[in-house]
Amino acid sequence: MRSTKAAVYFTSRYSGPLTPISRAIRWASSFGVDTPPSSRETQPRDHRSSARRTTYSHAVEPLGQYPDPAHVVAHLSDPHLLADALQYGVIDTAARLRQALSRLGRLPTPPQALVFTGDLADLAEPAAYEKLREIVDPVAADLGAEAVWVMGNHDERRAFARGLYGADGDAPQDRVHDIAGLRIVALDTTVPGWHHGELSDGQLDWLRAVLAEPARHGTLLAMHHPPIPVPMLRLAELIELHDQPRLAEVVEGSDVRGILGGHFHFTSYSTFAGVPVSVASATCYSSEILPDRRLLSAVDAHQSFTMLHLYDDRVVHSVVPIADAAEVSGYGLEMLEPFGSLSARERFEMVASKDSPLNRPHTPVVP
Repeated sequence: MRSTKAAVYFTSRYSGPLTPISRAIRWASSFGVDTPPSSRETQPRDHRSSARRTTYSHAVEPLGQYPDPAHVVAHLSDPHLLADALQYGVIDTAARLRQALSRLGRLPTPPQALVFTGDLADLAEPAAYEKLREIVDPVAADLGAEAVWVMGNHDERRAFARGLYGADGDAPQDRVHDIAGLRIVALDTTVPGWHHGELSDGQLDWLRAVLAEPARHGTLLAMHHPPIPVPMLRLAELIELHDQPRLAEVVEGSDVRGILGGHFHFTSYSTFAGVPVSVASATCYSSEILPDRRLLSAVDAHQSFTMLHLYDDRVVHSVVPIADAAEVSGYGLEMLEPFGSLSARERFEMVASKDSPLNRPHTPVVP
């Protein structure tokens, strides 16, 4: 039975065309919700100037059949920070990273970890790692998240270790992080002096020992060189991870729930040893995977990061572009308040039914 509470506003005096925004506002107003004047708009508007100031005032409660995820992880990659220069004389990589991190403040559930899968500093300058900490540390603290740093082929182990961990040495930068029972293993796939990836016998033995005891909520492997084919960027095959079957032998049958990678500067997905692989795009620039008469093309567009929501039995990956865009339609958060007075069935019918007052099409008025 259709909700009479929600239907009441369509018996009002309004007879003109309704956009989704105005429908939601009139629907919310029918429950006595005071909608601010700024939200009473029926025409598209550009949110790019105000989006950075937009935050959720509260977490959005689950409205469907799934509970909240047990863990939330933000996966960012390839910021390529420079100490005091523009990348290729054009891209402010620090500004791009700040732009990406600003999006995290809008998440209804903040991440518990920020995983950066390599190429943190373009030239491995000590000042670039210092800048990275200056940008990321306050955001991580505000979110209550732990930063997980992973080596990339542009990083150098000694500068990486000193700048991010206050440690000395040029040994592989392999580390284990415990995020409320979720184990995240940072795996160093770099080869000093080269851009391809490798894992030594010692590293594989170390990883095998780590995975011998399952973690309470499973394991994520974070590495720069992802163990997947690259059919959309064939040149990258020359700098891929070597000897991948050896890693597969270690991962197969373990508690690894996902593998996170970067390196390619575009988003991609695959499986490896029966485990999902998620490759995040870069925050600095992306690879144009359909270039026009170019073997390789880097473009200042399509930058993004990936959100992971981990449930007991599955992992959901969502790509988040770092650029703001103009909104053409939508609903404000004020729409959530009337939900409190509706039953679960009434909420479902209001949003899902094509014949509900919220979704019913309206014929534009011809002047």
